[in-house]
Amino acid sequence: MSATDSAVHPVGEVREPAFGFWRRSYAMLVKEFIQLRRDRVSFAMIVMIPVMQLLLFGYAINTTPRHLPTAVLVQEDSDLARSVLKAMENTSYFRFTREVHSVAEFDDLLQSGKVLFGVEIPRGFERAVRRGDRPALLVAADATDPVAAGSALGSLGALVQTALAHDLHIGDPPEMPFEIRAHARYNPAAESRLNIVPGLVGTILTMTMLIFTALSVTREIERGTMESLLSMPIRPVEVMFGKIIPYVIVGFIQATLIVGIGVLLFGVPILGSVVLLAVLTTLFITTNLSIGYTFSTIVQNQLQAMQLSMMFFLPSILLSGFMFPFAGMPVWAQYLGEVLPLTHYIRIVRAIMLKGAAPSNLQYDTIALIVLMLVAMTIAVTRFRRTLD
Repeated sequence: MSATDSAVHPVGEVREPAFGFWRRSYAMLVKEFIQLRRDRVSFAMIVMIPVMQLLLFGYAINTTPRHLPTAVLVQEDSDLARSVLKAMENTSYFRFTREVHSVAEFDDLLQSGKVLFGVEIPRGFERAVRRGDRPALLVAADATDPVAAGSALGSLGALVQTALAHDLHIGDPPEMPFEIRAHARYNPAAESRLNIVPGLVGTILTMTMLIFTALSVTREIERGTMESLLSMPIRPVEVMFGKIIPYVIVGFIQATLIVGIGVLLFGVPILGSVVLLAVLTTLFITTNLSIGYTFSTIVQNQLQAMQLSMMFFLPSILLSGFMFPFAGMPVWAQYLGEVLPLTHYIRIVRAIMLKGAAPSNLQYDTIALIVLMLVAMTIAVTRFRRTLD
C-alpha cells in the first residue's frame, strides 16, 4: 500500500456503515415512542388536554348566558303581573327559581349569590298601569359578573313588544305602560376590574399551591430522600401536615399581596369582614394543597406532577365562573364546576369584597370547600400509607 493510500485510509479506521445516521435516528425514535407509551400520565395529557379544550370551549362556554336564576317578589296577584313575568321568561334570559315574600329575603338571595336577578312587582301595579300612572317595576341584578347581567338587562325593553300587547292597548308605536327600574347592584358601573381582580386571587392561588405541593413530594422521590423519610418513625398524616403547613403560610402571603394590590392600585373595595376573608382563604389554600399532595402520590416524577396540575387547572379557570359566567353553562358543566374548589372560592371572595356578605350567606360554599379538603386529604393519606407498606 502506498503512502498516499495510507493517508487517505488510515490503518484500523472503522468506516461509516451505509445509512448509519438514519438507523441510529430511527432507533432513538422507536425508543422515545416506547418510553412515551410506558409514561401513561404524559400520554394521557397528550390526548386529554386538546379533547378537554375542544369540549369545554365547544359545549360548556357561553358568553351570552341564558336562563339565569331569578327571584320574584310579587306583592299582587294579577293578570298583568303574570304576563310581565311570562314575558321575562320568554326572553330566555330569566328563569324564576325562587318566590320570596319580603324585601329582606329578596336581598339575602342576591347577596348570597343564589340568584342573579330579583324582580319586584309592587302592590296596585295593574290598577296604576290602567290609570296611566306609569308605576315602577324593579329589576335588581347582581352585577359582580357584568357579562351575565348586561345582556339580560338589555332585553327588558322587548317586554312591550311581546306578551303585554295582549293585555293592554299600548299604541303604535308602542309606549311603555310602566317604568322599568334596573338596579345593577355591587358593580353599578360594570367595571371589569371589580369582577376580575377578586377572581385572580383564587386563580393564582390554585395554580401555585397545586404545583408547589405536587412537586414537593415528587422532588423527594427523585432525589432519593423519600426513602430516608419513610425509614423514620413518622405517620402519613404527620408527613402530609409537615408538607402542607409551610405552603399555607406561603399561600396566605400571596393572597395578602394580591388583595393589597387590588385594593391600592385597582380600587377594589372590601365591604365585608377581612377576618372572614382571611379564614376562608386559608381554607381554600389548604384544600388546594391537599389536592396537590394527592397528585404527588399518583405521579412518578416532577414532569408528571406539573402535567397533572395543569390538567386540573385548565377546567378550573374555564368552569369556575372566573372567565365565563357560571350560570350560563349547561347543567352538566355546572355539576363539574361544583367539584372544583375555585368555583366556591370565587363566589366567596366576590361576595365578601363586593357585597359585604356575612358567614350566613356563604354557608354552602364554605361547607363545599371543607368537604373537598377532607376528601382530598383522605385520598392522599391512604395512597401514602400504601407507599409505606
